[in-house]
Amino acid sequence: MPKQSLRRTAIALATLAALYSGVVLADDVTSPNAAPAADASATNNRDKAKNMEAVSVVASGETRQVQKVTSEDIQQLAPGTSPLKAIDKLPGVNFQAADPWGDYEWSTQITLHGFDQSRLGFTLDGIPLGNMSYGTTTGLQVTRAISSDNISTVELAQGAGALGTASNTNLGGTIQFYSADPDAVAGARINQVIGSDSTTRTFVRLDSGDYHGFSTYISFDHADTDKWKGYGDQRSDQLNLKSVYQWDGGSVSLFYDSSKRKEYDYMDLSLASQKALGWNWDYLQPNWGTAVQIANAYNGKGGYPAVLSSLPTGYDLVDSTYYAGGGIRRDNLAGLSGTFNLSEHATLNLGTYYHDNRGEGQWATPYVASSPTVPLAMRTTDYGLDRYGGTGSLQFSLGNNDIEVGFWAENAKTNQERNYFYLSGQYDYLSNFYENEEPFLRGFLQHYVTQTRMAYASDTIHLMDDRLTLNFGAKALGVTNIADSWVPSSALAQGRIRASDGFLPQVGANYKIDANQEVYASYSKNMAAYGFLPFSQSQTAFNASKSSLNPEQSQTFELGYRVHGDSFEASADAYYTRFTNRLLAVSPCSAVQTCSAILNNVGSVKSTGVDLAVIWRPIEHVRWLNSLSYDNSKYQDDYLNNGVVATDGKYVVGIPTWMFTSDLSYSYGGWTANIDGKYTGRRYITYINDSQVPSYWLFEAGVNYDIGAVSILKDLSLGLNVTNLFNKRYFATTGTNGYVASDPQGWNQTLMAGAPRQVFFNINAKF
Repeated sequence: MPKQSLRRTAIALATLAALYSGVVLADDVTSPNAAPAADASATNNRDKAKNMEAVSVVASGETRQVQKVTSEDIQQLAPGTSPLKAIDKLPGVNFQAADPWGDYEWSTQITLHGFDQSRLGFTLDGIPLGNMSYGTTTGLQVTRAISSDNISTVELAQGAGALGTASNTNLGGTIQFYSADPDAVAGARINQVIGSDSTTRTFVRLDSGDYHGFSTYISFDHADTDKWKGYGDQRSDQLNLKSVYQWDGGSVSLFYDSSKRKEYDYMDLSLASQKALGWNWDYLQPNWGTAVQIANAYNGKGGYPAVLSSLPTGYDLVDSTYYAGGGIRRDNLAGLSGTFNLSEHATLNLGTYYHDNRGEGQWATPYVASSPTVPLAMRTTDYGLDRYGGTGSLQFSLGNNDIEVGFWAENAKTNQERNYFYLSGQYDYLSNFYENEEPFLRGFLQHYVTQTRMAYASDTIHLMDDRLTLNFGAKALGVTNIADSWVPSSALAQGRIRASDGFLPQVGANYKIDANQEVYASYSKNMAAYGFLPFSQSQTAFNASKSSLNPEQSQTFELGYRVHGDSFEASADAYYTRFTNRLLAVSPCSAVQTCSAILNNVGSVKSTGVDLAVIWRPIEHVRWLNSLSYDNSKYQDDYLNNGVVATDGKYVVGIPTWMFTSDLSYSYGGWTANIDGKYTGRRYITYINDSQVPSYWLFEAGVNYDIGAVSILKDLSLGLNVTNLFNKRYFATTGTNGYVASDPQGWNQTLMAGAPRQVFFNINAKF
């Protein structure tokens, strides 16, 4: 860490100590009603979350915007649905996917308050998930980390996540997932799903029950579904195990996950290709002849097939479709954590984890030939990741102060390589080429090492008989990225680059107006690591730019109001964010070709907005959630890329300005039912805002009947879920292949169509 950063860190900690000392001297008697720290540990957050019955928009006492959903809300969705889809009903959240469950990773995308997924932070029981990007870097998607059936709570913090969150990308907020503990009573449960597109999913879980403080469960789920359009299916197998041992002085928890997934891809669309070829246009597989004809036409041997004749003149026909694409992933994730009560007012939390991933992304490319008679080859991007790390925090109370100090450290080694394999002709399978064959050509082989070190300290002060809560703290973050090119490549650089800041402060205040109302305000500053982005340039460009690059940073201000009564709870939050040193990599070639990117610091973004949420229970058994979000995120600078790109004052790509959600739930006796609708405003898909996807409404519904005990069964229930209730055709994910500066004709193939209406039936039995 640079000397200047060390000095700033020392000054920050000294200031914190001085402030803390003054408060303790003023009141050195421990208050018996002292509230927990606002930035509580993962364990404490999990305990708090378990007391929540359902979605909550009021997080009493928090000095920042925090909202939660629980397993009850996840269970309203079709079994196997990503927990990210459950939080899509919360204000400020935009979640998109091309499939009804949010599982298909190339298409999954979440944005918060003007920030895309790459600039958010995600954890599971305190274990960092990175930014959950499709291309393996230093994390994994939550659906590969845990079965949704085993999640107890999802906590969303927009703008300013908890200071100790283990993330080096959380510029715009954090999403923290918490696994359910084993059941106290031994038993088993089975959930079976059948539905549209030959969908089947089987989930089985066995619980040992509590035995002298020890309890454990093991679960397995297998899911298989045909794509809703085109050829192929999407399969996954996942094993979860969790063991907990509790005693008077604390608890120890072990979590293990093993996941295997194979996915045939959906074809990326453009505005023009969708208009000409329809919503159901997809990869050509198993139509090998048309794929060969397109590849030959690209090489000047004949014309393009008639099926592409409806595309506009000048459209890149070779990129309009490919023969096939797919993704394969294997993950193992293990975490061991412990909470130790050192005294009545001191708790030590320690955790360690390990994660390995192997995977392959595939495209049958017409740009490289296998032989004079086979003008296509299999182009793969092969991934390998091994990472391990540890987290720790010490929490203690002195007087009216709740103090927390902690750390996070992680080492990760990642391999990414581009390989080409021979094709002999038509194929209709999805298997790992890298494991079974030798490539005839290697485009690159990059070996990355990422070292992350973070330390933090915070103090939460309770004043005026706990009506006023103040918290302040700071963290020091340093991330070193090292790249080695094990195969010489003119497209990708090697070298070393470091992002660090010794003083990233966070302050907040919460004032309880009365027993039902409170106001809060917060400020936070965050920094993001460079990741692998600088190495996407040529070596010459990297050498020239690395000394002048600055890491991306954000500063966020929040002001909010919360109120709750016997039949309602509501929140209103206003925010202002300044995002600086935004880095943009521009690639001059298509997604299936390999070429050097051009990395630019393209200035700053300002985001202002308001979130409103109300949960109303007008009568017994009825819950009605409504949320409204307004986000005004605009670029503040032009940038240079073969001329001036006039982005100053333009809206940020992929971010809707307006969103509205309404979710109505009913429960009576054994019956529960819900229907929800969401409006998503238009989203721009070019940096100068000359192309956009339209706004849309989307509705979903579900009903469940709990029969109760039947014979040897402790409980039996039946469920029915309908996604996209009114069969709306719409663009879901944007930016799958990146965004471009200008595209007035709508030719950039970077869009995913949303799934049509689908119906799923499930049976859930407990023994």
